[in-house]
Amino acid sequence: MSNAVNLTDGLDGLAIGCGIIAGIAFAVISYVSGRVDFSDYLRIPYVPGSGELSVFCAALAGGGLGFLWYNSFPAQVFMGDTGSLALGGVLGLVSIMVKQEVLMIVVGGIFIAEAVSVLMQVSFYKMTKKRIFRCAPLHHHFQFKGWHESKVTIRFWVITALLAVGSFMLL
Repeated sequence: MSNAVNLTDGLDGLAIGCGIIAGIAFAVISYVSGRVDFSDYLRIPYVPGSGELSVFCAALAGGGLGFLWYNSFPAQVFMGDTGSLALGGVLGLVSIMVKQEVLMIVVGGIFIAEAVSVLMQVSFYKMTKKRIFRCAPLHHHFQFKGWHESKVTIRFWVITALLAVGSFMLL
């Protein structure tokens, strides 16, 4: 997950926007996992003390919102590898701690799609010397097709929000 978020960090606000949405989703999931009554009702594993992770995830989302103010198009501050690797690592760690690793695949669907697009492009190119996408990761493919950077970013945020809501249904 850490590397997937790092691959996603190529447009202004893309990785942090998706990270904020994933952080909010895992704040809810960790809160539910930390409550005996909710976890029993939803038939998910009760994880004692995971309610405190919801505070951590909310802080992650709040800090991300503060960072997004300066990282949105045109960016004045860039996240870089240090921020994106840490963001992905934290999201992966929280999903493991609340025993909802499969939901991380759903909530972080954009991150997974970006990583898979790179794997597909590299593998297919090594075998056939042809490309599947105009450019990998996937967000650059849409840029090469003529979409503006802000359009790609906002649409990926919308997809991430839909995936987060979908993860609640799968919970």
